[in-house]
Amino acid sequence: MLSSYPPVRIDDGDLFEITSRWERNDSSIYMIRKEALFWEKREDGKIQCLLCPVGCLIGDGKVGVCMGRKNEGGILYAINYGRLVSLAMDPIEKKPLYHFHPGTQILSTGPNGCNMSCQHCQNWSISQKKSPTGYVSPEDLVKVALKENSVGIAYTYTEPLIWYEYVLDTATKAKENNLTNVLVTNGYINEEPLGKLLPYIDAMNIDLKSMEEDFYRKVCKGRLSHVLRTIELCYQTRVHVEITNLLIPTLNDSDEQIQRLVDFVANLSDRIPLHFSRYFPAYKMDLPATPLETLQKAFLLGKRRLKYVYVGNAYIPNTSNTYCAECNQLLIRRDGYYTSVVGIQEKKCKKCGVVVDVVIE
Repeated sequence: MLSSYPPVRIDDGDLFEITSRWERNDSSIYMIRKEALFWEKREDGKIQCLLCPVGCLIGDGKVGVCMGRKNEGGILYAINYGRLVSLAMDPIEKKPLYHFHPGTQILSTGPNGCNMSCQHCQNWSISQKKSPTGYVSPEDLVKVALKENSVGIAYTYTEPLIWYEYVLDTATKAKENNLTNVLVTNGYINEEPLGKLLPYIDAMNIDLKSMEEDFYRKVCKGRLSHVLRTIELCYQTRVHVEITNLLIPTLNDSDEQIQRLVDFVANLSDRIPLHFSRYFPAYKMDLPATPLETLQKAFLLGKRRLKYVYVGNAYIPNTSNTYCAECNQLLIRRDGYYTSVVGIQEKKCKKCGVVVDVVIE
């Protein structure tokens, strides 16, 4: 089995060969030197990385804040290319994506590292520190997805946009094999690389952490404006978009903060699914877990302007099912990660016949 987080849960056929390689991951035969995209050389020998808004200036022999890009002799290399911290078959609802192929399983993987440094990161052991990885080529990853009858490949767990070259290569091969590509991301990327990647992406869940620049600067070491622009561009490109907001007591959970976030989403479209997620103490943050009352409040505020609002990481009745936006017929019932499509027939509501806002076979 792969040494990873979360545990790998598929181990047959072609993956057996891949997992065997993983256990020998210190062998140079599996170390790929891949020149990075989106950078420029400075006169002082440093490299300016242009992938994301961090804009790292990287000296010779040094790596960027994401731990995935290194200046070697004046050339920027994607040293994280093909290096996986995890590989698993997950319910697509875990991403969370509730309106994209509901009830299916998707091959999920991710890199080591991140371009933000959130104090509350729940995956800090693989995003904020060096963790064991193993190499899997884009061709092999696609082969596994096909063998496992996966609906596609989800790039997730940490921050897939720092894995840009690998995601682009793999997503291209996945599309050639009629697989979908899903990004679960903080949305922290510059416009040019985002534009190059989007034609290969089918769905995204973007983490909108707060509507305050101060929150992003102090809690996440990032900038809100770039995330908002990513969300806007993805929606305009007609990628399937869902938004997640982790509600943290005293930091981003006031009525005014929640309303501003709901208004931003609604002003793009009142049919974008919004997931309010429960925070639990993690990494450097020890604030108490989000009260259920706060999640219920956020759900009700969201429903005033949005057709589809959900609560995650907590059980509150009737906050995880999907109902028809026109007649309120139950379309999709969810109990944990058990999903049952009950009210959709030929992509329409069984009761009123309207085409549903769900990507479904």
